[in-house]
Amino acid sequence: MARNKVTIVGAGNVGATCAHWIAAKELADVVLVDIVEGAAKGKALDLLQSGPVMNFDLSIVGSKDYELTADSDVVVITAGVPRKKDPVTGQFPSRDELVKTNQEIVGEVTRQVAKYSPNSVIIVVSNPLDAMCHVVYHESKFPAQRVMGQAGALDTARYKTFIAMELGVSVRDVHGIVLGGHGDTMVPLPRHTSVAGIPVRELMPEDKLQAIIERTRQGGGEIVGLLGYSGYYAPAAGTVEMVEAVLKDQKRVIPSAVLLNGEYGYTGLFIGVPAVLGAGGVERVIEMDLNAEEKAMLDHSAEAVRSVVSVLGY
Repeated sequence: MARNKVTIVGAGNVGATCAHWIAAKELADVVLVDIVEGAAKGKALDLLQSGPVMNFDLSIVGSKDYELTADSDVVVITAGVPRKKDPVTGQFPSRDELVKTNQEIVGEVTRQVAKYSPNSVIIVVSNPLDAMCHVVYHESKFPAQRVMGQAGALDTARYKTFIAMELGVSVRDVHGIVLGGHGDTMVPLPRHTSVAGIPVRELMPEDKLQAIIERTRQGGGEIVGLLGYSGYYAPAAGTVEMVEAVLKDQKRVIPSAVLLNGEYGYTGLFIGVPAVLGAGGVERVIEMDLNAEEKAMLDHSAEAVRSVVSVLGY
C-alpha cells in the first residue's frame, strides 16, 4: 500500500517544522518545495538523516520544482513574505502592498499545486491568512471543501496553553475554541470553555480570563517581540493537526478558515469556524449558537477579513 504524500511549499521555519512534526508522527512522505533550492534540499536531507535515530521510515526530499510533488494527498502552503521593515526607508510595507505581493506568490504556487496534485486538499498558512485562502480557492478552482486555512488551531492552542498555565492543570483537560479571523479580531469563546467539563468561569476570576483572552489575541506579536520574527513550533503543530485529520479521516472538529455559504450569516467569505475535517477536507461546518456579544465580535472579525479580501480584486 502506497504511503500518503504531503507537499509543503516554503521551507522556512514554519514549513520545515511542519515536515519535522509529520516525520515524527510518521504520517506521510514529504516533499519540501522552496524557490531557494538549497534550503529545501538541505533541510529535507537533514531531517531524513534523523530517521535512524528517531525511528521513522519515510521519503523526505526537497526541490524548487513541482514535478516531485505530483499526486500529493495534502499540500501545505506557507510561502510568502513576512511584514518587515525596508532596510533603506525603515518603513513597513502597507497592508495592501503586503497583500498584493503575497497574492502573486501564493497565486503562482497554487497554479503549480493544482497542475500536479489536482485531487489534493490544500491547507493555507501564508498570511494574511484569510485573504490567502481566497487566492488559493480562486486560482486552484478546487471545490471549497478542499481549501482551508490554519489559524483557529493555533489560536485555540495558545488560548488553552494560557488557561492551563494560569490554573496549574494539564493542557489535555482544557477545552475551548477560538473563532474568527487570525489576528487582533479573533473571537475566543469563554462561555464555551471548560476544564474537564467544569466551566472556566467557575475556576478563575473574570479579570484573569480577560487578560488571557487579550494575551491570546496578541500571541503572535508577543513571540515576534521576543524573537524578532514569527513563531513556528505552534503554528506548525496546528497545521499538522489538520494534516493528520485529513490523512487519517479522523472527523476532527478543528476551528479552521473555511468558505462559508450562509453559515453564521456570511456568504463567500473564508472565516474561522468549527469544522469537521476528514478525508474529503472540510466535511461539515458546525454552527454554534452564539449570543449577541459573541456574534457582534464575529461580525467585527468578518468585516476585518472582508476589508483585506477587497484588496485582491476578485
